[in-house]
Amino acid sequence: MTQPKTQPIGRRDFLKAGGALVVSFHIPVLAQSTPVPQAGPPDAQQIDSWIAIHQDNTATVYIGFVELGQGASTALLQVAAEELDMAMSQIRTTGQDTHLTPNQGGTYSSSAIRVGRPQVQRAAAEARQALLAMAATRFGVPVASLTVENGIVRAGNTTVTYGELIGDRRFNLAFTGNAPVKDPSTYNMVARPVPRNDIPLKARGQYRHVQHQRLPDMLHGRIVRPRGQGAYRDGVKVQSLDVASIAHIPGARVLRQGDFIGIVAEREWDAVKAAQQLDVTWVRSRSLPGNADLFSRMENGPTSDRVAVDEGDVSAANSAHAVSAFAGTGPYQAHVPFAPNCALADVREDSALVLCSSQDIYNTRTSVAMLLGLEPEQVRVQYHEGAGTFGHSCWDDAAQAAALMSQLAGSPVRVQFMRWDEHGWDTYGPAHVGKARVSADAGGKLVSYEYEGWQHHWSLIETTAQTATGTPASEWPPFPAMQLNPRTLGGMYDAPNRKLVNHHVDGLDYLKGAWLRSPLDLSFAFISEQAIDDLAWQLGMDPWQFRQRNISEYHWLGVLNAAAEAANWQPRRANTGNDSRGTTVRGRGIGVGTHLASWGGAVADIEVDTATGEVNILHLYGAIDAGLVVNTANVENQIIGQLVQTASRMLLEEITFDDTGVTSLDWSTYPIIRFDRCPAVTPVIVQRLDEPSSGAGEEVMAAAAAAIANAFFDATGKRMTMYPFTRERVLAALA
Repeated sequence: MTQPKTQPIGRRDFLKAGGALVVSFHIPVLAQSTPVPQAGPPDAQQIDSWIAIHQDNTATVYIGFVELGQGASTALLQVAAEELDMAMSQIRTTGQDTHLTPNQGGTYSSSAIRVGRPQVQRAAAEARQALLAMAATRFGVPVASLTVENGIVRAGNTTVTYGELIGDRRFNLAFTGNAPVKDPSTYNMVARPVPRNDIPLKARGQYRHVQHQRLPDMLHGRIVRPRGQGAYRDGVKVQSLDVASIAHIPGARVLRQGDFIGIVAEREWDAVKAAQQLDVTWVRSRSLPGNADLFSRMENGPTSDRVAVDEGDVSAANSAHAVSAFAGTGPYQAHVPFAPNCALADVREDSALVLCSSQDIYNTRTSVAMLLGLEPEQVRVQYHEGAGTFGHSCWDDAAQAAALMSQLAGSPVRVQFMRWDEHGWDTYGPAHVGKARVSADAGGKLVSYEYEGWQHHWSLIETTAQTATGTPASEWPPFPAMQLNPRTLGGMYDAPNRKLVNHHVDGLDYLKGAWLRSPLDLSFAFISEQAIDDLAWQLGMDPWQFRQRNISEYHWLGVLNAAAEAANWQPRRANTGNDSRGTTVRGRGIGVGTHLASWGGAVADIEVDTATGEVNILHLYGAIDAGLVVNTANVENQIIGQLVQTASRMLLEEITFDDTGVTSLDWSTYPIIRFDRCPAVTPVIVQRLDEPSSGAGEEVMAAAAAAIANAFFDATGKRMTMYPFTRERVLAALA
């Protein structure tokens, strides 16, 4: 396996010998205490901002998308190696750095491959075209007569390497994107299971995550907040603070700006002790609904309503042969990385360096600059991978806290959240209330599809900024991904009459929210696909065959059939073939769903202990159509991870809170699935070499949630209207 190679130098030093080609990528970069003079991003309209060719016939590809554990730092190198005709051992990348790597946008919604692949592919193709033109001039032959292998250009018996042609010199060429790219039928590197670059170091415990980074002469820091957030609107208010309460801890200092409080000390344990022992009294309002009243307040309180889709006339359901109406709810769920978020910062009078795990270092640079009173160009942000967070966890909050505390302390500061900070002050995946109503004719063809959903948007202001500057809480502006998703909600079915109504709840009165892997889609599919399944049951039809009858789009049929065939699905009406063993009953369910750009299908086998209410997921089969899959091993691993995480979220995960604040602050009060309850998983890739890559980071989770819910009905004849499937809820449903 190829190990990742880092380039811990600035672009000016890197290219001081005269330049080289450049293509954007990622991986850890060593910390630099002094920002380089030139502020990024580099000009994406220049080839030299994307790929660098070196004298030793190797290449560095610059990538703006970060490694979040999805393997993109290997897959994008495959893309570059394919177009350059180089071996993987000749290709490396470097860490994301606002002064060094191109701004390709945030690493969201499978964008690393969906957006990054064509960018890297075109840049590499243009670089290769320029190199071949140089070789043709050197040899005095037509470009068409040249061949390339491992970066060695051959003209008859004469050869020259890329490194000899341009090693460590600039191309000085505009990136036009017009160079021809290879036909997928000729691929040697792409669409294959290439081992990931980062795994060997991680397996040996030698990989340097953000928690391992250090800055010269730094202090250790901790934030001080109440244990568990209250309503987003209320923020954090200090009633009283006794600085003398930590006077007995040598070197510990209290840093305060507004209602933001932090502790720094030379020794980390001193900072931890001081943060826990500092005498602070907080103003706590009782404005949250608590778990018991959450969904009723969401549904019955004031909302801003919008019709997202209105096609045909859904009143046609009134004369349909069968009608299914199903309502359900999904809870707040957390990102909860195994290692709490961490960030480092060195803030000077006119510059700042921040090391963090942000999914979007340029957006982080902007927010940190606003907090510090600097211009964005004065802030340098370097990405370092942390523990997996599966969305917007506390990484921006930690980055802002580190930067603010460094500015207040006048020294470099490393801030790591405690477990109760991470659990209690996360930006949770929002709760949801949904109502589906679907109908079909006597022949099993859908007549109408309706869905109403209640949820709030994502939080815009991090807690550090909210407390330190008094910036009022606010939400993102309306955005489809935060509302009803037409692709997941009926978009796969051939229903001639369709209506989606979005009820926006004011999120300022609830907990902070942000995107969590497959945002809202588990709730959407949990409700929508149970309504579809119930319709099949009313019609006496097999749920797989009912979906086949109502899906004509080939991508959706592809994943539906691939999952069913992998599971050896035997058609029958649901809840007619139970495998009962004493108090334990078994069931099987199927579902389809997605998030944005790809397609997912799943089958679940579960068992339910009717005496105790315990549900175990025995086997999950997940199929993804993500267009052209660059690294098949990566995507198989992505499917496996999604299925395991979906099992955890469906069985166990739920944020608990009362009218004052969040109460699930550790792994006991917010449990996740353990090894002994992990299901067997079967990943299936529907490969389409002739289509664009559409991403595979979250696209089977909705389908798996639906399959689990439908398997419960198959096993018990009862429907669950809320997840997670706790024992108490299961017993109540069975009763």
